[in-house]
Amino acid sequence: MSFTDRVKPYMDDLVAIRRDIHANPELGFEETRTAEIVAQKLREFGVDEVHTGIAKTGVVGVVRGKGGSNRAIGLRADMDALPIFEKTNLAHASRTDGKMHACGHDGHTTMLLGAARYLADHRNFDGTVYLIFQPAEEGRGGGKVMIDEGLFERFNCETVYGMHNMPGLPLGSISMRNGPCMAAADEFKIIVRGKGGHGAMPNVARDPVVIGSHIVTALQSIASRRVDPIKEAVVSVTQFHAGDAFNVIPEEAELSGTCRSFLPEVRDLIESELKRIATNVALAFDATAEVSFMRNYPPTINTADETELAAAAARQVVGDAQVSTTGAPKMGAEDFSYMLEERPGCYIWLGNGMPGEKGGANVHTPQYDFNDDAIPYGVGFWASLVETVLPKAA
Repeated sequence: MSFTDRVKPYMDDLVAIRRDIHANPELGFEETRTAEIVAQKLREFGVDEVHTGIAKTGVVGVVRGKGGSNRAIGLRADMDALPIFEKTNLAHASRTDGKMHACGHDGHTTMLLGAARYLADHRNFDGTVYLIFQPAEEGRGGGKVMIDEGLFERFNCETVYGMHNMPGLPLGSISMRNGPCMAAADEFKIIVRGKGGHGAMPNVARDPVVIGSHIVTALQSIASRRVDPIKEAVVSVTQFHAGDAFNVIPEEAELSGTCRSFLPEVRDLIESELKRIATNVALAFDATAEVSFMRNYPPTINTADETELAAAAARQVVGDAQVSTTGAPKMGAEDFSYMLEERPGCYIWLGNGMPGEKGGANVHTPQYDFNDDAIPYGVGFWASLVETVLPKAA
C-alpha cells in the first residue's frame, strides 16, 4: 500500500482541521488558538510528549519509534497567517478582516498533524521524531526565537526538514535542491538630508528629491556592475517619501527597500556598496545620506546528504518522474534558514497546483487557498522521510 493510500483514512479529519485553521487566522506570536488545536490533536493522536509555550506559541510533539536507537529527526511546520484581506469567497474564508492564511501555513500545520497521527499509529521507524510547530515565520523570526529559547538543546535532532507548498508546481510533485534554495532577505533605509526651500527657487536649496532619485538610479549598478554576473542579487528601492506641499522643497527624503542574495560574500558586498554609493552621491550634491542596513533572514541552504535522502523519500510517495532536484533557487526568504544554520537538513517544495487550476493562485495574494488535495502527498512525504532516515533494524 502506498503512503498516500495509508493517509486516506485521515483525510476528512485533516481537511476539517485545515479549513478551521484557515477560517481563524492568527498573526505571528498570536497563534494561541492554533497552538491549542495543535496540542490537543497531538494528544488525541497519541504522541508521546507535547511541549507548549516555546517562543510564546510554539509547540513540539515527540514520537518515539520501535527499537532502541537514540537517533532523532526534526520536522517543522509554520503556523502564522498574514495581514491580508481575503477575497476567495470560500465557505471557509477568513472570519477575521485583515488577516488571512495567504501562504498555506494552515496546510503546513495540518500536514504535520497528519504525519503525527500516522507516525503514532504505525511507529515503523527506529528513533525519535520531533514535530516542530513554529510561530511567526512571516517576517518575525519565530524560528530564531525557538532556537534562542533552546529548541535544539531540549530536542536534540541530528537533522531538520521543512516543507512549503508551491503554486506553479503541479499537484503531486515535489521539488528540492542541494545548496542555496531561498535567499537572504535584508532591509535598508536611507535618509537624504539636503536644504529645503521654495519650489520656485531650487538654486538656493539642496533638493533631497533630486538627490534621492540619483541614488535610486545609482543603486541599480550594484547588481548589474558590482556583483559577479553568475551570483544572483537583487537591490530594490520600494519606498520613497518626501515633502508635504507642492511648492516646497523638503529638507529630507527617505528611501527604503530590500536586498536579496544567496552567498555571504555577495551579502557583504551589497551592504558596503549600498552605503558607499548613497553617501557619495549625496556628497556630490552637497548633501548627506544616513544609511542603515538591517540583516534579516539568512539564506536557506540545504545540505547534500539530507537533500539526497529527501529526494529518495519523495520518490517513494510520488514516483521518480514527479521529483525534481534541479529547480532554480527562489528570491523569497524563509526563517527555516535559522534552523539550517544549526543542523543539517533540507527544505522542500510541494506542488499546490498550476496557474488557473485549483491551488494555482500565488501565495501572499488575497485569492490564494491551500489545496487540500495536496495533503496526502505532504503527509506521505513526512512519513516516508522518517522511515527513510530512521529505518527499523532488519
